[in-house]
Amino acid sequence: ASHGKFADKHELNFPLLSDLEGKVAQQYGVWKEKNHNGEVKHKVERTTFLIDKAGIISRVWPKVKVSEHADEVLEAVRALG
Repeated sequence: ASHGKFADKHELNFPLLSDLEGKVAQQYGVWKEKNHNGEVKHKVERTTFLIDKAGIISRVWPKVKVSEHADEVLEAVRALG
């Protein structure tokens, strides 16, 4: 429900993924072990994958900071056509 509200609010024209069990995150290699104050936890490493119309990953941006790379991703998407 929260994904639907977010998509509606931002007028997204694509589905959002909900990966409650982390299976997709593991398959994409972004489910990472992190040490936080001496306690080991698993978290998703924020990563952007650009997937073309054929379903091929054409570019990966690991460890991204959203505010710093949106323009770069948009440029790459436009280059795909």
